[in-house]
Amino acid sequence: MIIQKGKEVVRVEAEAVKTLENRIDIKFEQAVRLLLACKGRVIVTGMGKSGIIARKISSTLTSTGVAAYFIHPAEGVHGDLGAVLKNDVVIAISKSGNTEELIRILPVFKRQGCPVIAMTGNPDSTLARESDVVLDVSVKEEACPFDLVPSSSTTATLVMGDALAIALLEERGFSAEDFAQLHPAGNIGRRLLLRIDDVMRTGADVARIDEEAPLSKAILEITSKRLGATCVMNASGQMVGIITDGDLRRLMEKQQDIRHLKASQVMSRDPKTVPAGTLAVKALNVMESFSINQLIVVNEKSEPVGMVHIHDLLRAGLA
Repeated sequence: MIIQKGKEVVRVEAEAVKTLENRIDIKFEQAVRLLLACKGRVIVTGMGKSGIIARKISSTLTSTGVAAYFIHPAEGVHGDLGAVLKNDVVIAISKSGNTEELIRILPVFKRQGCPVIAMTGNPDSTLARESDVVLDVSVKEEACPFDLVPSSSTTATLVMGDALAIALLEERGFSAEDFAQLHPAGNIGRRLLLRIDDVMRTGADVARIDEEAPLSKAILEITSKRLGATCVMNASGQMVGIITDGDLRRLMEKQQDIRHLKASQVMSRDPKTVPAGTLAVKALNVMESFSINQLIVVNEKSEPVGMVHIHDLLRAGLA
């Protein structure tokens, strides 16, 4: 019985969200255009459960670079409406569209000349009549067995808010790099801000040997630099290959005496590289795609300027 009820709630709320798709129409576009043209901030307001959803929508807008601000309607009539400016756009949320506290502050928005976008389950309500654009978030039923507890309605409203935020994001050309600038901490910031230059080994720490060098020197270079590989350079200073510890192991399985070999006879040509400035997470994707543990970082002349081991990226918190 408990499992069945849980599944029923998910079904009812999923159906409520599905019906929203047919309501993404010209009114939705008008709402996005109002937000896009906003010269001030986006004021989001609502009471009770609608207020909680309003806070989340405000937070989503803020995290995508939109100056959004939540105002509690009851606190609004006691001074908080002083934060509303004439260039702001308002998103007002109410299931009934007749929430007393919300209706009381609508005239203030009107006097300031702020366009109002209503998100309501009642298109014939006072809120709908007093708004510039009305987004219908009505639902057939709440998931509550008494059709009383806000559940399907709050889910539908939240999804409509996300639809507004994401459509606005794309219209503004907001990029992943822009998002990272607003989220510098944590895993999001690391994945979107950290560059390969920040973690790679440089200068004398980059393993290099001449292509005519004996293999024994390659082994010493790999061991001393602790990168598990070394770049192989020609007489002109150009990189012509790479020798990894995996190459050495496979070679020793085939023949016992390797002392007479030169680096050029063992190296792998056309090693995998990434240009300096590459996002570290993209470099990690390259390494995972080719099942390699080392990556060479090159400049615009394809000269090696750094090397990175997969452990360097893991220590940086990219895994």
